[in-house]
Amino acid sequence: MRERVTMADVARAAGVSSATVSYVLSGKRPVAPETRAVVEAAIEELSFTVNVTARSLRTGRSSLVALIVPDIANPFFAQLAATLQEELRGLGLHVVVCNTRARRDEEKALLAEAVQQRFAGVIITPFRLKPRDFQPVVDAGMPVVVSADVSFGPMDLVTPDARVATRRALEQVAGAGRRRIAMIAGPRDATGGDPRLEQLRALALQFGMSLPHELVVRGEHTREAGAAGFGDLMSRRYRPDAVFCGNDVIAVGAMDKAHELGIDIPGDVALIGHDDASFASLVRPRLTTIRYPAADVGRAAARLLTERLNGRRKVHKTVHVKAEFVARASV
Repeated sequence: MRERVTMADVARAAGVSSATVSYVLSGKRPVAPETRAVVEAAIEELSFTVNVTARSLRTGRSSLVALIVPDIANPFFAQLAATLQEELRGLGLHVVVCNTRARRDEEKALLAEAVQQRFAGVIITPFRLKPRDFQPVVDAGMPVVVSADVSFGPMDLVTPDARVATRRALEQVAGAGRRRIAMIAGPRDATGGDPRLEQLRALALQFGMSLPHELVVRGEHTREAGAAGFGDLMSRRYRPDAVFCGNDVIAVGAMDKAHELGIDIPGDVALIGHDDASFASLVRPRLTTIRYPAADVGRAAARLLTERLNGRRKVHKTVHVKAEFVARASV
């Protein structure tokens, strides 16, 4: 039976100390790029893996990180999960994906389970949670990273910076001669309101446009809600000529309804999504959208979590991930 490769074996092969190998694996201290390359080559050559069982016994926590999301079927969250897995695997951490179906009771139950099972940490996109719902996790001293448009209290936060991208989307809409904008937004009871809607409304005024309340329809972040919302908007006497959507899944539902009603996109109505999901460039017409890069969100969340796990940072931190306007064929 082959003996388990140890950190000391890696250190001997790389000609460095065991502490240096530990720093490469944990990120606790900076390591010169040349030294890091030598250590990583030795790790690969020896097929070294972190002994997560021993570490769990030593720290009292498991090697599991809970990723709690409202809809794993949304490609944005699938990409987020894949990125987190890649970023955390080398540290001996494993991602458990938890799907809440955007239900508050599921969100609360999964947070409680993470505390009970002594997970290493939690990365969460809350949908209907209240800030007070995080208190049991905070009291347990468990590192939490929130990925959301708004803050949920004294926790690390990854949040979008979409102001410039939204302005560019409005420039494109205005340049196409559109004046009557509408939005298919998220549900009214979503925690933190709807920052994407409020930002769009505020920026629209700079272009001499308004986003009246009667041209905002709400629903879940689903394809079905997008179809229903678009149909509702097209039945209005004051019919919009540009529709912004809370995400790309909603936008595809709106496209479905447009085809059903014989409404041409973008001839009759321009359509703008949000997130730039993997299918956005595959639908016809190809979807113009605001790209919020899930991979960048995942890398930022992994970095915040590991900094906290390694004790490198005590104060809470907010990372702004820049969004980008992607012009395609639906405007």
